[in-house]
Amino acid sequence: MISLKEKKTINNNTSIHKRCNSRFRRMLSAKRFFVFLSLIFLFFEPAGAIARFPKPDFTQGYQYPEIVHGVPWESFWSWMDLVLMCLLMGMVAWATHFRKSRRVIIGVSLVSVAYFGFYRTGCVCSIGSIQNVALALADGRNYTIPLVVLLLFLLPLLFALFFGRVYCGGVCPMGALQELVNIHNFRISRAVSWALGLIPWIYLAFAILYAATRSQFIICKFDPFIGIFRLGGDIGMIVFGALLLILSVFVGRPFCRFLCPYGVLLGLMSSLAKRRVEVTSEKCINCTLCHHSCPVDAIREPTSSNDKQTEKRNLGVKRIFLYILILPLLTISGALLLQSQSERLSLAHRDVWLYEQLQSQNNVSGSFNLSPEVEAFHEMGRDPEELQTSVLSVRKSYRIWSAIAGGLIGFVLGCKLIRLSTKRTRKTYETEASSCVACGRCFNYCPQNLKKPITKDETKPL
Repeated sequence: MISLKEKKTINNNTSIHKRCNSRFRRMLSAKRFFVFLSLIFLFFEPAGAIARFPKPDFTQGYQYPEIVHGVPWESFWSWMDLVLMCLLMGMVAWATHFRKSRRVIIGVSLVSVAYFGFYRTGCVCSIGSIQNVALALADGRNYTIPLVVLLLFLLPLLFALFFGRVYCGGVCPMGALQELVNIHNFRISRAVSWALGLIPWIYLAFAILYAATRSQFIICKFDPFIGIFRLGGDIGMIVFGALLLILSVFVGRPFCRFLCPYGVLLGLMSSLAKRRVEVTSEKCINCTLCHHSCPVDAIREPTSSNDKQTEKRNLGVKRIFLYILILPLLTISGALLLQSQSERLSLAHRDVWLYEQLQSQNNVSGSFNLSPEVEAFHEMGRDPEELQTSVLSVRKSYRIWSAIAGGLIGFVLGCKLIRLSTKRTRKTYETEASSCVACGRCFNYCPQNLKKPITKDETKPL
């Protein structure tokens, strides 16, 4: 028989043994972890050593062969991104036209932000593909647009032509991120919205100008959300993106409405769409709920027959014809105005900027403090005459494309004036196809989409 005291001693020894074993296991796991880190370090150290030490400098004219390192699986993932984008656009089209469900759109938005935004760092972007298409059209001999990039540009426009702006609904990570943080919407007056609506067209015109002249891809350079998706980058753009997100909490999609250059192209295609996004498939009872719930003010109220017009009908028709006659004048004026500034705009090209730096250095007598760019130009032994020839060619292309960009801005301004003068009679609330971003928020507010619809009298305030 074992006494009680001996049992306590055995239990204490057992517990001590267990604690020792657990400590030993932790020490062993820690050692294994450090051994694993050491192996990783030894595995990657040769690559770092190769990159750290310079190549030997041969004196007998030996030239190193050009080594091209291909990115593994990049082509595969690009096509997978394209397939996923089409699948998500199809889901949004099904949710907006058949299901009338906002939950599906929210789910698509979460997937888009997580995958296209943070995982793919916002580079699967149909917005930036505008620049590739413009460069391919301007310089097709020296630049061939990849097929994947061309499809990224065309497929959302094709979906918009049949189903409206379903790409904006939740597939675009920029629009989806703004939609997810939106809580309350302060309405912006129609006049302010109309004025701010010119900015995306101006942005589009300058993006085409700088891309066609091989100067800059300003859409990618000034992307406000790329720093957020990459969790780093230019501090100025990160702050700008953060301010846009804060504004998106209280204003519906400010970037999509007042900055996005691709959104205006989607709006054009959506205005010609075969199937437009409708609040309900049932009869509208004019309860005003969808109108007040729309975050982008894309639902137009009915025109009352009791409203007295302040002017006669013939005066409105005369004004429309006047704007139609002024349209070519505005287009030509915009083209000439921007073309007159082509020499200043061409400074965005690196060769033109370097040439101006050389000219300013040569004009200053006794200058000995050269800029680093000018010093690099002289050290590389580049020919100034060759640079001057390149500058003349760039400035010639700037005169052409600045006229095109200016004409586009003037033409859009004239079309907007004509559109303001036209008034369409509506008996019920209708969505404006060019402005609707297919977010589906109005679906949950419409009484006709509920299982038990309510009558018009029940929506009146007590």
